Amino acid sequence: MMISLTLAAVFAMETGVPMRLWKGDAPLATGKGEHDVPTITPYLPKKPNGTAVVICPGGAYWVLAGHEGKDYAEYLSQQGITAFVLRYRLGQYGYRHPSMLIDAQRAIRTVRAFNKYKNIGVMGSSAGGHLAATASVHYGLSTPQVNDDIDKISARPDFGILCYPVISMEPPVGHGWSALQLMGENPPKDLVRLLSPHKQVNDKTPPCFLWHTVEDVGVPIENSQLFADALRRAGVPFEIHLYEKGAHGIGLNDKAPYKNVHPWVRDLLYWMKGRGLL
Repeated sequence: MMISLTLAAVFAMETGVPMRLWKGDAPLATGKGEHDVPTITPYLPKKPNGTAVVICPGGAYWVLAGHEGKDYAEYLSQQGITAFVLRYRLGQYGYRHPSMLIDAQRAIRTVRAFNKYKNIGVMGSSAGGHLAATASVHYGLSTPQVNDDIDKISARPDFGILCYPVISMEPPVGHGWSALQLMGENPPKDLVRLLSPHKQVNDKTPPCFLWHTVEDVGVPIENSQLFADALRRAGVPFEIHLYEKGAHGIGLNDKAPYKNVHPWVRDLLYWMKGRGLL
């Protein structure tokens, strides 16, 4: 495949080394600083199993939380999954929708262009979970592109992993700061609806794994429940886990070498195995 050969020549993948998603400026870029340059950072397993995941760290569309990016990637690579941590553009630097979605779509397309993976998923926590959910329902949404060979590739993920995700963009369930950074002040109602992923689910939405904690006061469990209910109504396979204990943003609840991770990880791996992803 010519695209993958071209990528192989341009991108020599190395664990922990970021790769630009565009050779030149990203669409809608407003500058040339680090925060204007979306990247993916690969974490390569010793024995890859053919599954890859694009990881969208959380951080309320204001920052990127390392424990929801690098830590996830290191753990997944231990399981044979090739992980790519996405550095997407953020509201604190003046970016709004669709910049974040453009970056997620491009990341999925780029990973698919390597032509090495049987299944490519998208994963995210909190606001990163919103971005992952948005990428799962709006993979066909027209966004500004450079229209190169990579942009011709499908941006549809094969599965989604949503960790205590922001889903609704409306109070009282939605997360106001994430909504402000994503859409700006006083967004039109049609944009609020467009970016509330549970209102955009259809039977083409990929299967999803969701989890949340009941104690989460930052992003209430109703967010995951809204998305799960929408998947159920659309006939999309999904699994949802609600755990009693745990504050918002707990991630793996463990550090390297990740010997005592939260039970959600065990449940995720069981779900992935059942779907032939491991």
